[in-house]
Amino acid sequence: MTKSLYATMRALPGHREKVASLLTALAENVRAEPGCVRFIVYTLEDEPDLFHVEESYRDEAAFKAHMGTEHGRVFNKAIETLVEGGASKVVFLKEVA
Repeated sequence: MTKSLYATMRALPGHREKVASLLTALAENVRAEPGCVRFIVYTLEDEPDLFHVEESYRDEAAFKAHMGTEHGRVFNKAIETLVEGGASKVVFLKEVA
């Protein structure tokens, strides 16, 4: 069963470009993970400081492998002072149809 989620984060004033750069680098690394099915980064058209990341992994094991990556740890540490609350907000999804 695919593991899917989305994560949101709002860049603090003056940090949008840095957050976008970090997310771009993270996306490249995550997409190279063998269990990654989807990793897409968006901003809202009317709120460019708000980032929305859609993620899907082959299964729970692939998601757990993703959570243990060095590039993920580096990203999470880097955004601590760049986004509201110091981290992304994650919502896990359950497929309906």
